[in-house]
Amino acid sequence: MRECVFIDGVRTPNGRAHREKGWFRHLRPDELLTPVYNALFERNNKVAPDMVDAVFVGCANPSGMQNDIGRLAWLASGLPESVPTNTLTNQCPSGMSATMHAARAIMTGEADIIIAAGVEDMEKVPMGANMDFPPRLLKYYNGADLLMGATAEKVAEQWKISREDMENMAVWSNKKAWEATVSGKFKKEIVPIKGLDDNGNEFLVDRDQWVREKVDEDKMKTMMSPFKPNGVVTAATSSPLTQGACALLLMSREKADKLGLPYRYKYSYGVLAGCDPTIMGIGPIPAIKKLIARTGLNLDEVGAIELNEAFASQSLACIRELKLDNENAPFKRVNVWGGAIALGHPLGESGARIIITLLNILSTEFPDAKYGLASLCGAFGNAGALLVEKVQ
Repeated sequence: MRECVFIDGVRTPNGRAHREKGWFRHLRPDELLTPVYNALFERNNKVAPDMVDAVFVGCANPSGMQNDIGRLAWLASGLPESVPTNTLTNQCPSGMSATMHAARAIMTGEADIIIAAGVEDMEKVPMGANMDFPPRLLKYYNGADLLMGATAEKVAEQWKISREDMENMAVWSNKKAWEATVSGKFKKEIVPIKGLDDNGNEFLVDRDQWVREKVDEDKMKTMMSPFKPNGVVTAATSSPLTQGACALLLMSREKADKLGLPYRYKYSYGVLAGCDPTIMGIGPIPAIKKLIARTGLNLDEVGAIELNEAFASQSLACIRELKLDNENAPFKRVNVWGGAIALGHPLGESGARIIITLLNILSTEFPDAKYGLASLCGAFGNAGALLVEKVQ
């Protein structure tokens, strides 16, 4: 098996999915992918677009404007027709699945260069839009229990995650994300693109829209749960509706050496896992356990961990069950630049985005660490975990 190395990874800023206030409300999802593709080729000019063996794009809801977004966005970007594409859907882990498939194709020798991407526009293609659920599901599950907010409330109840603990995590997610933003830590991965402010004026967006400089903790305490009477999960402790795209350039180590391209980390291992869809948020628990069982990994060897924050309840449940870090924020190695509660969660994009952020955190904050770990849950009980390894 060949080694698959990460050459580069870029993303758009994450914008609010709102038809009046979203900074990218004027852009289609394919128009979010174009600047990240262009940035990869501009930053790595030894790689021409026609050298790419394939493009894999993860998207949670490939319908409407996102129908076969992999192929149509590539062609709409004016890129070579000869490069094949594949749109993959695996709910929230879609971008991570695209990365896994790309790495495996390279490792087996079926390809030398692949772009793995992720995209989601939750304004123009709302969550659940155009879905026609099998009626037979109701033989096995209460339909109301499959809704995302309901799953977060159920996890909070079963894992005894208090509202106070969730609000503490949300405060810290924003605090760390804001610190990382103003100190320029995301600068390497974010591709600035033109957006619109609330008044429709064009400006250059170079940061994530959702990140708050200050969180009103008193107001947070007064918020009601929209998911359950007397519930404990609120908008403040949930990831917001978001628009965004990202892309990773993966390559065989031999090809990278031949082209003279630098790299620091390689794909080590990846797994998908499943769980009860009514507690979908705990998906990283079986996914990371599966990865550990198959690799013999010692979690002490892992430097940074990126755990997508769909909801604070499920993130805390996973952190505590797996003993990934402290019982609550501030954390030493989990989401040290903040997470999706602050940065946003464009569904199919997030699985690839957290890998990009993980690689940047490893190189700057944990340069001596042998491994980095990324994991996330997904709707209907999908989950993924991916291990990156420092190249020797």
